Amino acid sequence: MSRDVLPQVPLLINGEFVQSRSSEWREVINPATQQRLARVPMATPDEVAAAVAAAQAAFKTWRKTPIGQRARIFLKYQQLIRDNLKSLAATLTAEQGKTLADAEGDVFRGLEVVEHAANIGSLQMGERAHNVAGGVDTYTLLQPLGVCAGITPFNFPAMIPLWMFPMAIASGNTFVLKPSEQDPLVTMRLVELALEAGVPPGVLNVVHGGEAVVNAICDHPDIKAISFVGSTRVGTHVYQRASLAGKRVQCMMGAKNHAIVLPDAHKEQTLNALAGAAFGAAGQRCMALSVAVLVGAARAWVPELVERAKRLAVGAGDSATTDVGPLISCAAKERVEALIARGVAEGARLELDGRLPPLHGALKDGNFVGPTIFSGVKPGMVIYEQEVFGPVLVIVEAETLDEAIALINANPNGNGTAIFTQSGAAARRFEEEIDVGQVGINVPIPVPVPLFSFTGSRASKLGDLGPYGKQVIMFYTQTKTITARWFDDDAVTSGVNTTITLK
Repeated sequence: MSRDVLPQVPLLINGEFVQSRSSEWREVINPATQQRLARVPMATPDEVAAAVAAAQAAFKTWRKTPIGQRARIFLKYQQLIRDNLKSLAATLTAEQGKTLADAEGDVFRGLEVVEHAANIGSLQMGERAHNVAGGVDTYTLLQPLGVCAGITPFNFPAMIPLWMFPMAIASGNTFVLKPSEQDPLVTMRLVELALEAGVPPGVLNVVHGGEAVVNAICDHPDIKAISFVGSTRVGTHVYQRASLAGKRVQCMMGAKNHAIVLPDAHKEQTLNALAGAAFGAAGQRCMALSVAVLVGAARAWVPELVERAKRLAVGAGDSATTDVGPLISCAAKERVEALIARGVAEGARLELDGRLPPLHGALKDGNFVGPTIFSGVKPGMVIYEQEVFGPVLVIVEAETLDEAIALINANPNGNGTAIFTQSGAAARRFEEEIDVGQVGINVPIPVPVPLFSFTGSRASKLGDLGPYGKQVIMFYTQTKTITARWFDDDAVTSGVNTTITLK
C-alpha cells in the first residue's frame, strides 16, 4: 500500500474528528507482517492547546450535568462496546499483534471499568454528620477537578484508555487523551463509540504525539490531573514535570513480577499458570510473570515447564492456533534478543531459546520472539534486574519460603506477585510479609476487578491513588467539606464567640 493512500488517524477536538496540520507523521505497522496500516500525526502545539481549550469550555456545563444523566451515557456506552467487541478485537490484533482471544480480553477488562463508571451515582457520594455541635452539620462534596488528561501505552490500547476517561468523565471532569502512537486505531474506534453513546462535544478530546505532546500536557496550566501508564523512564519524567506544574499525577510504571512456587503446589495448574502468565501477550504486560522462584523440590519442575512452553504456537494473532504473537516493533524485538544474548553471556542457563522461531511467508519479517526460559539466574544479572517486556521467563531458586520472600522484597519494583501453594498458612504468611501492592494466591496475574483499585507499589508506581475503583474517584475529585448552621428566626444569640470552638 502506498504511503500516500494510507488512512490518516484524526484528532478529536470539540466533538469533531479533524485532520492534523502537522508536518510530522508516523506509520501504524502490523507487527506480524510489517504491513503499513495508517499514518498518525504528531499534533502541533496549537492543536494540543485547542483540545485543552475545548475541554475547558465544555467543563463549565458538563460539571453541572445531573449525575443520573452522566450514568446513562455509560450504560449505553457499555452496550455499544459489547455489540462491537469482535470488530474492536480484530482492529487491536492487526495493529498491536496479540491474539484475538487476548484482544477480546483487553477490550473486556476495559468494559468492566465502563460498567463501573455507570454506577457513578453510588461512587461519588460524600459523607454527612448531623449535629456535630449545637445545630451544626458537617458534610462533604466530591466535586470534579476540571480538565484531566491520560497518556496510555501500546500494550493495552483498549483497556487502559478505558481505565481512564470513563471514570474521569463520569465524575464530571472533561478529558484529553493521548493514546500510544504505535497502535491508536482501536482507541479511536472506542472514542467514536463514546460519542455515539452521548458524550457531548469537548468533554472527550484526543491528540496524538510523542515527547513534545507529553510535555505540553504536563505543562498546560488548565490541565488539573494526569493519569499515565507506561515505562518507568517516561513515567518518572511525567510525574516530576507535571507535579512541578502543580497537577495531580498517578503513574503506573515498570515491573519485575515474581511468583513463588512451593513444592506442595498443584503441579499441573501451576505449570500452566506460569507459562500462560509469562508468555501471554508475548510478555508485553506490566503484570507479566517474568520471574519464577522455585522453592525446594519444586526446582525439579523446570523440564516440564520447558515442555509446556515448547508447545505454545508462535504466529500472527489473527490465527486461531496462535498462542504467542509478535512484539510491537522491530526495535522491541532487537532489544529482547539482545537481553537474551546478555543472559547467556552472564552465565544463566538458556533452557529454551525463542530467537528466530520458524515462520514463513509474510510472517518471516514479523517481530517474533518465541517463549524463552532461563534457569540459574541470580540477582545482579541484567535479565533479572531489567524488565524485559518480552516472552522471557527467568527462574531463580530458593531453599525456603522466607528466602523467597526476602528475594522479592529486595527487588525495587512492586506491581504484582504471586504464590502457588496448597497451604493456607504459607499463603497467609506470604500476603502478610510481602512488600508488593498486588498479591495473587494461586492467581498468576492478580489485577483486581474494578470494584477494587489497581494498587501497584514502590518503584512501579508514583502517586498515592491508583487507577479505577474507589481510589480513582478520589483522584478525579476534590473533597469539599462544608460546616453549616441554620438559625431559627427566634433563636437567642449567645453573644460574640472569639474562640475556635463551635457551641
